[in-house]
Amino acid sequence: MALGCVAVALTLGGLTSRLNAQQTGLPVSVNAAPPDEIGVGAGSDEPGQQKAGAQRLVSTPATEKGAANISGTVLDTNGNVIQGAKVMLSNGDGNDERELQSGANGEFEFSSLVPGIYRLTVSGPGMGTFVSPAITMHTGEIHFVSQVVLPVAATATSVSVIGNKEELAEEQVQIAVEQRVLGVFPNFYTTFDSNAPPMGTKQKYKLALRSMIDPVTFAGAGAVAGFEQFYDIFPGYGGGIQGYAKRYGAAYANDFSARMLSSAVFASLFRQDPRYFYKGTGSIRFRTMYAISAAVIAKDDNGRWRPNYSHVLGTFVAGAISNLYYPSGSHGLSLTLTNGLVETAGRAGTNLLREFVLKGITHRAGGEP
Repeated sequence: MALGCVAVALTLGGLTSRLNAQQTGLPVSVNAAPPDEIGVGAGSDEPGQQKAGAQRLVSTPATEKGAANISGTVLDTNGNVIQGAKVMLSNGDGNDERELQSGANGEFEFSSLVPGIYRLTVSGPGMGTFVSPAITMHTGEIHFVSQVVLPVAATATSVSVIGNKEELAEEQVQIAVEQRVLGVFPNFYTTFDSNAPPMGTKQKYKLALRSMIDPVTFAGAGAVAGFEQFYDIFPGYGGGIQGYAKRYGAAYANDFSARMLSSAVFASLFRQDPRYFYKGTGSIRFRTMYAISAAVIAKDDNGRWRPNYSHVLGTFVAGAISNLYYPSGSHGLSLTLTNGLVETAGRAGTNLLREFVLKGITHRAGGEP
């Protein structure tokens, strides 16, 4: 009973001190604890039942003078309130961490805070994270955090375009056969896309055959035969219609064998792209050297530049085969070398036209640029 009387006396003394302090305007520096927190065990008057830390102070409610308070409203970047956001408050020592969720109007409030330095961390589903600057709180201070805005969560987006290789290769053939200079002359073996996907073996043969049955190809062989007839080149063929027919057949056979061997057979064997890849950038000198070198250097199906084995072998093997149908007086190594060199030089010249002239006058079927 003696301890109970002491407790009552202490409580009355504390209330009297508080009333006096409020009347004089002085701050309240000590908060008396309720009697059951003095340290006496419940239902016991024995001094031995006192708990360790019996003199600890109790936090002042937010409504009482001296309590610090941090509040705010969680918004998105459009100014809409966010309900259910996770709001964490921690002090600089890391020994006082609190967590709550924002309310229906995005509001949150932490009360009964002791003076110190605090930091807010706010996050929400599908949103980014907001971390406040350090907030220094003093006794009795009320702090409103005005800019709690959660950004949209940054996500790494990877778009992979996966297409059927056969379909992509077929598309390349379709693009090629629509390209014509002035809408008439085929420009099948030029690509203006530096990243054009490679053609497969089937497409290489298909494009080569398509180029050899084009009406302009037949007309070109006829023009070569007429030139040779006029200047009596390869006199062993004779004159007249018969001589012209032989020259025409030889000219077309040269084109056919060179095209099929270099652009289909060897291009497939060595996995090289038979097309000319338009450069279009750099100095005139650089582009000139690029165009000429493309006669002996080619891009392989993996995008690497390598010696153009397919074209070199194709043209010289075709030159060797020409010994089978040219007049006996023209047979030999010289015919092989001549035809091979003429084809290679012709390719270099064509590449120069492709690089500097043909792009502006090459149209797709129907006159579309």
